Amino acid sequence: MKRLLIANRGEIAIRIARTARRMGIETVAVYSDADAGMPHVRACDFAVRIGPAPARDSYLNIAAIVDAAKRTGADAIHPGYGFLSENADFASAVGEAGLTFVGPRPETIAAMGDKARAKAIASDAGVPVLPGYDGEDQTDARLAKEAGQIGFPLMVKALAGGGGRGMRIVRDAAALGDAIASARREAQAAFGDARVLLEKLVENARHIEVQVFGNGHGNAVHLFDRDCSAQRRHQKIVEEAPSPTITWQVRDRLTAQAAKLARAVDYVGAGTVEFVVAGDGQFHFIEMNTRLQVEHPVTEAITGLDLVEWQLRVARGEALPLGQDKIERSGHAIEVRLCAEDPAAGFLPQTGRVAAWEPPQGVRVETGVETGSTVSPHYDSMIAKIVAHGDSRDAAIAKLAAALDTLRVAGVVTNRAFLRELVDSPEFRGRKVDTSTIDGWVARSRQLLLGDHASLKPAQPPVEAVALAAAILGDVDGDWFRSSGVAEYPLDLECGGAEFACRLRFARGALAAILVGGETVPVSAIRRDGADILFIGATGVRRAWHVLADGALWLDLDGSTFRFREVDHLAGRATAGDGGRAVAPLAGLVRKVHVAAGDRVETGAPLVVIEAMKMETVIAARAVGTVRAVHAAEDAQVAAGALLVEIDADG
Repeated sequence: MKRLLIANRGEIAIRIARTARRMGIETVAVYSDADAGMPHVRACDFAVRIGPAPARDSYLNIAAIVDAAKRTGADAIHPGYGFLSENADFASAVGEAGLTFVGPRPETIAAMGDKARAKAIASDAGVPVLPGYDGEDQTDARLAKEAGQIGFPLMVKALAGGGGRGMRIVRDAAALGDAIASARREAQAAFGDARVLLEKLVENARHIEVQVFGNGHGNAVHLFDRDCSAQRRHQKIVEEAPSPTITWQVRDRLTAQAAKLARAVDYVGAGTVEFVVAGDGQFHFIEMNTRLQVEHPVTEAITGLDLVEWQLRVARGEALPLGQDKIERSGHAIEVRLCAEDPAAGFLPQTGRVAAWEPPQGVRVETGVETGSTVSPHYDSMIAKIVAHGDSRDAAIAKLAAALDTLRVAGVVTNRAFLRELVDSPEFRGRKVDTSTIDGWVARSRQLLLGDHASLKPAQPPVEAVALAAAILGDVDGDWFRSSGVAEYPLDLECGGAEFACRLRFARGALAAILVGGETVPVSAIRRDGADILFIGATGVRRAWHVLADGALWLDLDGSTFRFREVDHLAGRATAGDGGRAVAPLAGLVRKVHVAAGDRVETGAPLVVIEAMKMETVIAARAVGTVRAVHAAEDAQVAAGALLVEIDADG
């Protein structure tokens, strides 16, 4: 293996290139038009454009990727994760082109990628599986019948693929039809296969997975377990190794069953066997991911091993670097996924330019962005993975919390403050997180904005932050000289959906105080130090606020980022109370239009479904009334802010 093409983008492409370079292997990056300037392109020795921005025309274009490998003289292809990593046709095409596929055999990918076949294989191997239905008859009538026999609550899941796509919880028969339709739609978009299965839902379960490795000669080992129970809407948020919630007896049984399944399919390379674990320690197989996982760094942290190096060595025919008795673990590792999403808007994915990015020190950071990068609506919203390793779980949590406090990101809203609150929560610290904890936590704190989108109430900025923002946006460096007396300048700001009435008070030409609502913040000095501003109040206590102006004012302090804008009262009057216009909250592809002109709708009724950043977003009615016009069309791209539906609201 002399030259490796990496059929992926972002942080995983950079991470694979790093190991390949250390092993003396040249690398080839591929990129879409949207990614031409992204860091992963520069991380490799060669780079090839493979198509337009949409993934189906670039990162999912098998012919273009294989052609890029041939044109650059690559002799192997690593798929990373996501995109084509679990596509058997891609693995076959790579082999047919005379290239080495860094991953399992195509037949293994096909067998384990089909959840029905995977469950059958696991059952035959003696691995416990959940009761459910995964038959060929996919009619609504048959699925409804099987659901009645399984009993509620149950899970609708895509038969192909993974990553939480195409998964819906159904608690009663009335919700089954919509859940199946939505799961089919998402599965078709993500995997090109709309088939679904039904599975009994284990309430308050934990999601535990086991990292396995095989060399295709009947030899397979495990590299311990990972706990991925901290999820929101089936998407992993925090992963840690080892699991803090299972006993060593359960762990020994889990890892043994996972290795047994890997041997049963004569597995090649890195894979993950996933289990659902009930409170009493009983566990059941749910799926096998035939690829490297997003969360593989936590396993690397506790074992000291490089899993990509293992992948490359096995792909070129070498034996496993270590036997089971030589694989050891040390300490505890936790990973969080920093994403461009707004918890205060139903965790809606965010797009735009990253105006500032400074990763924290003392932890492992895997990222595919830098200052100036663009977060595109065409791909995943993850900006970075932050991994902390310590001698104990408490030590790892402390490192992670400090890292979240000190990292800097501006230009796009992220889930950083949410992650910071999560890792310091009593539930997480107390090892009480199961797969439903975070959704319940959000639900208890939510404001209902759009349909079923639960939104965390945004953190309110401290009065000092509002005062500093007023001073900056009020341009206190201007000419405010007055020969005598006191002058006040009004300024209304918005932050996190809340408005703040401020007044800048000047005495003899100098800023003397800032009034925020009913509070007065005395000012003795404001000093600019490049991008940092030190705000000094009457107490003389200095606080360093990281500041960036990029169409808005971003203030960063102690793990929280606040975005301030000056209130435009004219625009506010023009749109106030207008529930009759449903607009696209982000750019994306219209997957479903639920209404037509003349339809009656209630508040919260689904109007349009938009797919962006690998997720479906439901746009719901904000008023009771009659649909006047529908401007959205299925399978059409829409821009952020585009008008989708007009409603004549009652009253």
